[in-house]
Amino acid sequence: MDIKDIIKPENKVYSKTSLMTDNALSYCPGCGHGTAHRIVMEVIEEMGIAHDTIGVAPVGCSVLAYDFMDIDMTQAAHGRAPAVATGIKRLWPDKFVFTYQGDGDLAAIGTAETIHACNRGENIVIIFVNNGIYGMTGGQMAPTTLGGMKSSTSPFGRDIGTMGNPIKMTELVANLPGVYFASRQAVHKPSNVRKAKKAIRQAFENQKEKKGLSIVEIVSNCNSGWKMAPVQSNIWMEENMFPYYPLGDIKVDDVILGK
Repeated sequence: MDIKDIIKPENKVYSKTSLMTDNALSYCPGCGHGTAHRIVMEVIEEMGIAHDTIGVAPVGCSVLAYDFMDIDMTQAAHGRAPAVATGIKRLWPDKFVFTYQGDGDLAAIGTAETIHACNRGENIVIIFVNNGIYGMTGGQMAPTTLGGMKSSTSPFGRDIGTMGNPIKMTELVANLPGVYFASRQAVHKPSNVRKAKKAIRQAFENQKEKKGLSIVEIVSNCNSGWKMAPVQSNIWMEENMFPYYPLGDIKVDDVILGK
């Protein structure tokens, strides 16, 4: 049997979204950023809103997004993406506006911008990639670094007594009335990718319906910063990150789940 008889168009189960450029991903092998990029672009393509969408990427690994997302993108100063997104959305209220941020950006230098945008209920989407460390700048301790977790600036592990507890930003902002939808997902397995994509789609649908701010956190690995092989980092993430940052919806339709 000829291979052409097996691989037929009707048998295709996956094809690259047209909204991802042909540039080779420059992220570390095994990093979740590439998958996160893909599903965000798939949602935008499937909703037919590519020409009406503007993304904002600040400093950190997330700043590379404009090399791979084939839509209108702008860069923000470190931590200031929600402020820039607010300005864009208020100027063009009919546009779909989203930020794409890492934890060192969103939960550290950008804490104020994040909290106040959420409190105001800006009608934007925040995509928040949490890998518990500063990835691009050398693996320093981040606000989300787990207790006991080693980094280049906490070589003996994060000491809760002197360095404080890791911040659960999504739970924190979910308590603000301006946040309509908050979810935490992952992209390390196909089943998790489907759930993450569903949450991202819901976030953009909420923006379309002018519901207020939606935030989707994606817990990811940083195998380079964690000094692990990709498979090992995914196992470590499941065993250590997920218990502290449990996956699932946190706030849906303006109702905090579990309360």
